[in-house]
Amino acid sequence: MMVKKITGLFLCVVVFCCRAWCQDLDSAWLFAYTKVQNEGRGGLHFAWSNDGQGWHAIGPEFGFVKSDYGRWGSEKRMIAPVLFAGADGAWQCVWNLGGKNSPVAYTGSPDLVHWITQSYYLNEQELKPALAQQVAAARSQRQEAVVLGVPETGSRVKVPWSLVDGLIKKEQLTRYRNQLWGETTREDALRFASLKPVSVSIRPDRSRSKKIGDLLVGAFFEDINYAADGGLYAELIQNRDFEYHPSDREYRDQSWNHQKAWTASGAGTVLTIDSTAPIHPNNNHYAVLRTGGSGGALSNEGFDGIAVKAGERYDLSLFVRSLTGRGVKLTARLMDKDGAVIASAVVSGPATAWRKQTAVLTAAKTVADARLELALPPGATVALDMISLFPRKTFKGRKNGLREDLAQSIADLHPRFIRFPGGCVAHGDGIENIYNWKNTIGPLEARKPQRNLWGYHQSMGLGYFEYFRFCEDIGAQPVPVVAAGVPCQNSGLHGHPLGGQQCGIPLKDMDSYIQDVLDLVEWANGDVHTKWGKARAAAGHPEPFHLKYIGIGNEDLISDVFAERFTMIYNAVKKKYPEITVIGTVGPFFEGTDYEQGWKLATELRVPVVDEHYYVAPGWFIYNQDFYDKYDRSKSKVYLGEYAAHLPGRPNNLETALAEAIHLTTLERNGDVVQMASYAPLLAKEGHTQWSPDLIYFNNSTVKPTTGYYVQQLFGRHAGDVYIPATALYSDNNEKVRNRVAWSLVQDTKSGDLVLKLVNLLPVSVSVTTDLAGFRLAQRVQKTVLQGNPADRALVPVEATVSLKEAEKMTLEPYSFTVVRVKQQ
Repeated sequence: MMVKKITGLFLCVVVFCCRAWCQDLDSAWLFAYTKVQNEGRGGLHFAWSNDGQGWHAIGPEFGFVKSDYGRWGSEKRMIAPVLFAGADGAWQCVWNLGGKNSPVAYTGSPDLVHWITQSYYLNEQELKPALAQQVAAARSQRQEAVVLGVPETGSRVKVPWSLVDGLIKKEQLTRYRNQLWGETTREDALRFASLKPVSVSIRPDRSRSKKIGDLLVGAFFEDINYAADGGLYAELIQNRDFEYHPSDREYRDQSWNHQKAWTASGAGTVLTIDSTAPIHPNNNHYAVLRTGGSGGALSNEGFDGIAVKAGERYDLSLFVRSLTGRGVKLTARLMDKDGAVIASAVVSGPATAWRKQTAVLTAAKTVADARLELALPPGATVALDMISLFPRKTFKGRKNGLREDLAQSIADLHPRFIRFPGGCVAHGDGIENIYNWKNTIGPLEARKPQRNLWGYHQSMGLGYFEYFRFCEDIGAQPVPVVAAGVPCQNSGLHGHPLGGQQCGIPLKDMDSYIQDVLDLVEWANGDVHTKWGKARAAAGHPEPFHLKYIGIGNEDLISDVFAERFTMIYNAVKKKYPEITVIGTVGPFFEGTDYEQGWKLATELRVPVVDEHYYVAPGWFIYNQDFYDKYDRSKSKVYLGEYAAHLPGRPNNLETALAEAIHLTTLERNGDVVQMASYAPLLAKEGHTQWSPDLIYFNNSTVKPTTGYYVQQLFGRHAGDVYIPATALYSDNNEKVRNRVAWSLVQDTKSGDLVLKLVNLLPVSVSVTTDLAGFRLAQRVQKTVLQGNPADRALVPVEATVSLKEAEKMTLEPYSFTVVRVKQQ
């Protein structure tokens, strides 16, 4: 499926790079080792020798296989590996995951280049007896060799020279392609020093037009970078339910507790946390405030302060219960940083059971960093929970809704679908942390919050109901993603001896889990007489949400544990809901074991769509424009669920945006294979950004779309459902030039409009002549241009109206993206 292009230059590199290739060796010694200096994080290295004395590193230090076990990159270690040939001639590799007598990992390979899925065992004694014996024998024969002047310990084996030759070629090919993919615009002045303006002639061929999917450009939402609480979810109170816990941050921050963001004030006033007789078992902590002789108050700082606007109304709600046997009045106030009151209202506290009370606060002035204060008279003791403050102006005026400006910025992308809730959040940090959609619906006080894999807290206020309703509000298809019975591949240890990512939901519990997945479909699509359709109706939406897609799994390791559980879920959904399109997964990269095994499993099961992910350098997009051209059209379709161009320092600038625009033109050309695509991540709050780049940055009062945002928006606004191939002739056929000029011609059959997209990632202008004589087109044309310096991060497209004649012969400015939209007569 992925045939790598080997150019003449690369062949020259291969021929002259290693003198050993000129020798007529039949065999050689191969030394397999990991470096003690980096604690095995670099994976399995090889060196070769013709006499067993002098060693030549292949790479140097190229990792032919790395351990998948452990949290993120730094914890994935390969310690004391042993390599040997099995009875069938295939290569076997076993290594420790920690110190002596630690769990061990196993993998195999026919050629030391392609490796099977890794398996994990509590110790070497758990291996099959024959394999355990071979491991013991190989471990006893580990030797020392000096590689690159450093003594290393590993396995030494005699192998055919052809095997060594294959390893050398693999390393050389990888090094060459990484050099290509590592090209950036910083070297353009030298790379294109003598380049003159380029001309391109495009001649469309309508006879080869083909249908492409109408869901190609969508949005990916994951609660990372405070995207939900403190972000898209319009709630202004942080830790409103007093359920924060140090475990949210793996006990690294003891200030992150039930009282986080809350402060008690007033002489003699005491704030404690209780769990006796809570509002709901899923929300079992609440605050108890006891005031002294002069009264007291409880204040909340919000998420980096509370932003309010003059004249606007804010809906306050809270559950309150007096613990003194008599009623009490609370004064709710919004205060600025100087202590001035900018809004106030009185709330009653009942003397007996919990009761939800509400009030409206109208801000007297605009403040970026207000706080909410609940003041109590002297001698009061009250229980408080679910203290909430919402702007009246949410997106579409929805109760428990979304922040208006952020939601609008997503809607303005014109996404045809929205994926939710992730990302790694979907399958969580260990089995106990797998996202459970049932915990996110119903009354807010009954929802079950949980630790966020990214190290903070999820209130679940933005749950499945709010997500489906948002999709409906903006005309996007919902694409919920559920775990495939396994947690995130980067999970930590959570009570399971082999770690979160290497285990799965116990098989005895899978029927219950599968039922949860089936219940999700019923909740979304069932009529009001079904159990879960009735629950949806009770939330205020009796009409079905018309769910058509569901994702199972998220860039998982394609292990036996995964395959078994995915197959169970897939078959159950297919049997009960054959009309639902299931989206599978093929791992976290565009190549490698998980990618290969994921595609193999999808092909065997006939999975309709698979989810691919890759975060790569801009050069990858430049030199892989034929990536999907080579895909088998008879196999699964593709949802490119996560992708972005990454430069050192991770900026979202014009260079990354244009690289992504190039890729999007190839996705349109391959719309018969790639049905859906979504950039990731979507949102990032300033001061809380854990991952960069992101598409939209924001703070409490301002939304800051990136340059990449506008590329996505232009593709969303100007999508088409028919792709029109064309022949393109370039004045300069140098590959480095041709690959930096991309185009796509599509038609929107609903409007009849023709859309031409043109990308110029060169430092010189490009003159483009497009033959549109075969179309009956209007004489006025809408033209939009995004152009600037490659390092620019805050560019905005400029729109203009030009004549058809001008559109047929245009000059593309250096480093620009141009969209031409013309109506048919």
